[in-house]
Amino acid sequence: MSPCSFVLDIGKTHIKAHVIDAAGDSVASRETLNRVQSEGVYPHYAIDAIWRFLLDSLESLNRTFPITAIAVTTHGAAAALVDRERGGDGLILPVLDYEFVGIESIDEAYRKERPDFSETGSPELPAGLNLGRQLAWLEARFPVEFAAATDILMYPQYWVWRLCGERVSEVSSLGCHTDLWAPWEQGYSSLVTTRGWTQKFPRLVPAWENVGRITATVAAQTGLSPDCAVIAGVHDSNASYLRYRRGMPERPFSVVSTGTWAIVMDSSAGREKLDAERDMLANVDVYGRPFVCSRFMGGREYQAICEFLGGDPDAPFSTADILAIIAAGLLCLPTWQAGSGPFSQRRGRIQGAVAPDTVPAALASLYCALVLDYQLELLGSSGDIVIGGAFLKNAGLCGLLAKLREPQQLLCSADLTGTVQGTAMLTRWEHPARLEPMQGIEPVQIDGLAEYRALWRESVLSFAN
Repeated sequence: MSPCSFVLDIGKTHIKAHVIDAAGDSVASRETLNRVQSEGVYPHYAIDAIWRFLLDSLESLNRTFPITAIAVTTHGAAAALVDRERGGDGLILPVLDYEFVGIESIDEAYRKERPDFSETGSPELPAGLNLGRQLAWLEARFPVEFAAATDILMYPQYWVWRLCGERVSEVSSLGCHTDLWAPWEQGYSSLVTTRGWTQKFPRLVPAWENVGRITATVAAQTGLSPDCAVIAGVHDSNASYLRYRRGMPERPFSVVSTGTWAIVMDSSAGREKLDAERDMLANVDVYGRPFVCSRFMGGREYQAICEFLGGDPDAPFSTADILAIIAAGLLCLPTWQAGSGPFSQRRGRIQGAVAPDTVPAALASLYCALVLDYQLELLGSSGDIVIGGAFLKNAGLCGLLAKLREPQQLLCSADLTGTVQGTAMLTRWEHPARLEPMQGIEPVQIDGLAEYRALWRESVLSFAN
């Protein structure tokens, strides 16, 4: 069999391992939950468990598929403080869970030094979603340990270091709402220089760079060839964006990457579209170029709405179920995950009477489609829209969004994970970008949807908590 690539995709909720063949298709995969450990000094990621999953996946999958390159993609807002001479996991401190609200204890002091939105494109986000706040809290809370760290490794590059022993930094992870990067200057922000952290970040390399071969220990534990290459790696939503950036370089497009987070990215939205109050931000692509995004915790909110209404998130629903919701004027209003999305200061609620036969999954799907539609409008989206990730499994939601965005075309990504093929592309960078033909999503025919959207927006923008 021809050589294959291996992609480790660490999302906030799930961790996936995929084998990608020479044609760019996923031919085998494994998955596990990403668990947060609450014991210890603060909530943190289960690094040992992830490492065991990674090694076990490499060992088992390599028996059938000859793996010659490894690339890692992870969620943002995470970094590892390591001592390069320490051995083992190398960690000076556990890798902090970005949902830990305890770090907000430094907010008053941190606001005085965090760079302005105009410098970083990073809005002020809750808990640890601004990585700079995480680092400032760790330095204040554990000054001795922080000082002893030889390196600050962004989360994908931490796993790269574990695999091959090389310490590198990469711009897509540095530039995802971290407060650490100045996208338009293409360098570290004033926070990094003022704090004296610059020397702790290793050399900057492109996401597609082959930074080294696996260590002898990894080779022995997995059975991989000692020549197996380790690629620098990438931030997850940037991996989704990359496929289309390379495949559609000449025309405007938007990408909707869905999972725990729903990230809406637009290739042509200018800096003037940014609005920090709407959970909009500048991400940075693998080339170092900023692009404008809008986001909300779509997967998490969908789940929360269904739980609130006592329904199954995976329950099927029909056009008739949506029509009944519209006819009743039943509104699901944001926000169902604090601090997330274009209406982050509002508290989620249901407006109107919920009939006994209302399908919670239908109302949650209608809600998520309306939020995505609003985000696309904020970005001034005008070209084709590609949706990928978890929401692709929800045909009703996709059909609603296709109808809301007419006459734009909503396309179905060929990659259900939304990130894996983009990450795998890094392992064969010298090959021409391959973008498979994408199927258009048929707009659902719903009478009264435009009027319902107007009512929903009026209610969202008028009610106060």
